[in-house]
Amino acid sequence: MLLHKSTRKVQSISPSFTCKILNNQSKTTVIPRRLPPIRPPPPPGSPYTFPPQLNPLQKLAAFALDMVENSVVTELEKKQKLNRSVDPAIQLEGNFAPVQESPVQHGLEVVGTIPAAVDGVYVRNGANPLFSPTNGHHLFDGDGMVHAVTLSAGNQASYSCRFTKTNRLVQESTLRRPVFPKPIGGLHGHLGLARLALFFTRSLIGLVSVSQGMGVANAGLVYFNGRLLAMSEDDLPYHIHITSNGDTETIGRFDFDGQIKDPLIAHPKVDPATGDLYTLSYNVVKKPYLKFFKFDKCGKMSREVLISLEQPTMIHDFAITESHVIIPDHQVAFKMSEMIRGRSPVFHDPNKVSRFGILSKNAADESRIKWIDVPDCFCFHMWNAYEEINENGDKIIVVITSCMTPPCAIFSDSDDLLRSELSEIRLNLKTSESIRKVIVSGMNLEVGQVNKHRLGLKTQYIYLAIADPWPKCSGIAKVNLLTRKVTKFLYGEEKFGGEPCFVPSKEDKGEEGGFLMSLVRDEKGQKSELVIVNASKMKQVASIKIPTRVPYGFHGTFVSSQELRKQSLC
Repeated sequence: MLLHKSTRKVQSISPSFTCKILNNQSKTTVIPRRLPPIRPPPPPGSPYTFPPQLNPLQKLAAFALDMVENSVVTELEKKQKLNRSVDPAIQLEGNFAPVQESPVQHGLEVVGTIPAAVDGVYVRNGANPLFSPTNGHHLFDGDGMVHAVTLSAGNQASYSCRFTKTNRLVQESTLRRPVFPKPIGGLHGHLGLARLALFFTRSLIGLVSVSQGMGVANAGLVYFNGRLLAMSEDDLPYHIHITSNGDTETIGRFDFDGQIKDPLIAHPKVDPATGDLYTLSYNVVKKPYLKFFKFDKCGKMSREVLISLEQPTMIHDFAITESHVIIPDHQVAFKMSEMIRGRSPVFHDPNKVSRFGILSKNAADESRIKWIDVPDCFCFHMWNAYEEINENGDKIIVVITSCMTPPCAIFSDSDDLLRSELSEIRLNLKTSESIRKVIVSGMNLEVGQVNKHRLGLKTQYIYLAIADPWPKCSGIAKVNLLTRKVTKFLYGEEKFGGEPCFVPSKEDKGEEGGFLMSLVRDEKGQKSELVIVNASKMKQVASIKIPTRVPYGFHGTFVSSQELRKQSLC
C-alpha cells in the first residue's frame, strides 16, 4: 500500500499506540510509539485504579461494582470446587506457567549448523495470562504472547517474546487488574453469569470498552499478504510486525481494510496454488451461527457465505481441497442457558450426529453445500484433505485428521483416558456415505503440519507432535500415510516440545525436503531451546539455546527473510 502523507496513524488498539511512518524517497522508517511497560497487579483488595477520564458518578459506580465483586462474587468463588480443566493450580503448573516479556537477545548459542533454508523468523503463539487468575482458568484463556526466534546463515540467532497488545490486554494493563470475562474457565454456572453481568455493567457505564473486541489472539499464526496475523476464535486477527532486529510489535486489530467485523477462527487456510485465504467465523449468540469467507491473495474479500446451523458449534479448524472447503459440525457446542443450570456453556451434545459440510470454494451461497454424517467423531484439528475418484467413479473427499475421544475431554473433568488418534475419513459425494478408519493407534498424535506447498493435495507424509504424556509433547512423529509407518524423533528424557513447524527446503522440492522445528523445554535441566530436525532423516541438525524459559504454547509458523522484506506496515 502506498502512503501519500508524511505521517499516518495506523489501526490502533488504544489512542496511545500509534505508528509514525516517515517517507523518504528511498526507504520507509517505522518509529513505534510503545505502550508503557505492563505493570504487575496490585495486592489483593487494592482499590480500583481509576483512569483519569472517569467522572465522579463513574467512580462511584466503579466502587460499588468492586464492592459487589470482592465481597460477594469472589468470596463465593473461593468456596467453589473447580474441576481440573479450569483449576489454575493445574492449568498453570510447571512450564505451563506464564513468563514476562523479553526484549531481543542476540548472539544465542547454536549447537550444530542452521540450514541455509531456515533463513527468517520462527514465531510461535501461546496463552500467557498477564495477571494471576482470580477464579477458574482454562489453558486457552491466557493472553496471547508471540515468541520469535530469528535464524540466519553463519549460525546467527536471536530471541524475543512480546504480548500481543489486544484491546483486552491494553485495558487490563491500564486498570492493573483482570476485568474481561474468561470465555472458558471463568464462565461456569451462576457465578459465571455474575461475572458477565459485572463486566457488561462496567461496559455500559464506560469503565471498559468492547468496541475494539474482547479476544486474546493466543492460538494461531498465519502470514498472509504481507502481514503476520495472530488469531483466536473470539475476535478479529491482530497484525504483528516483525522488526529488523527480531523484535515483534502489535500494529493493531486487523479487519481486512474494513471488509469484515466478524471474529475469525484460529486456523485460516492459504491455498498454495492461488495464494487465496479461506476462513470461518462462528457466533455463539445469534444466527447465522457460521460464516465462510474467501479473500484473494491481495486481501480483497471475494466470498461471504452464510451457513445455517441448528445450534452454535465449536469449530476450531477446517480443511481445504483443490475445489472445496470441508467444514466440521461436531457434538461440542455452545448453549448459554447451561449456565443458568450451573454448568459450562461449552458442552457435549450426545444427541447430535457429527457431520462434515462440503462447500465449493467459489460458492455464492450455501444452497449446494453437501452434509455427510460421520457419527461419533470430534476433530479439534484437521491436517489436510484432498479429492480422488474411487473404483465406481464416485468423487471422494479424503480428510486426514486426529479424532479425539471423549469429545469434550479438554473442556471437562472427565476421568476417561483421552485419545487423539490419527485417522482417515472418506466422504462419498455421490452416496453421502462416510468411512472412518484409524491410521495410527496407541499413540496420541496432535498439532502438526504437512508441507504447506501440498496443502489441499494428496500427501505421503504428515508431521505431528507425539502428545504423550498428555498434554505434554515428547517428540515428533513422521507418518507415511501410504505405508502407515511412523518414524519418531524424541526430544529426550524429561524434554517436551510442541507443534512441529515444517519449513520446505529451497533445493529439495519433495515432501520430505525440509526441516522441522519446535521449541523444547528440558524440565530436568531447566533449560529451553529451539530444535531443528532434518525432515527426511528425522535427525537433529541444530539446537538454539534460549536464555530464558519458554512456556508450552500452541501454534507457530515460519516467516522467511524474503517475506520479512515484503511486510506491510498498515
